[in-house]
Amino acid sequence: MWIHVASIFTLHVTTVILLLIATIKNAWWYTDTMATDVWGRWRMVGRGWTYSELPGSYPDEPLQVVQATTVLACLFSILGLCVYVAQLFLLKKGQKFILSCVFQLISCLCIMIAASVYTATFHTDEEGWYGPSYVLAWISFVFTLISSICYFFLLKTTTEL
Repeated sequence: MWIHVASIFTLHVTTVILLLIATIKNAWWYTDTMATDVWGRWRMVGRGWTYSELPGSYPDEPLQVVQATTVLACLFSILGLCVYVAQLFLLKKGQKFILSCVFQLISCLCIMIAASVYTATFHTDEEGWYGPSYVLAWISFVFTLISSICYFFLLKTTTEL
């Protein structure tokens, strides 16, 4: 049982790290001379990168949705990790892991919304490619979904024991 608990903890910590990297790093969209994320744009000028605001052509509401849901995904995942650790020591067997499962499902939903809205709204007619932070966002979605399923099955096994 403790091996399962430790492996889920490791998966959850990995998910939090991936979510934070996907939210903070400036690598959602690339071209040869530009890198864009949900917060700003970096352009290659000479040998260095210079920061600029996102262009005014970006629609405000979808951009705010992407920004808010990426931050919420990070917060819910971190909160779920803290609750998970607290639940290990404070709650009885039948009540463990319910809140962690819920927080991970909410985090999963948030990062799926962020990546989906970004995919459907931005850079649809531009030349370029999706960057590693965008890919990490989708990997984080899969990891949060897997960890919430693991919490659900861990909940089922602890209530049956």
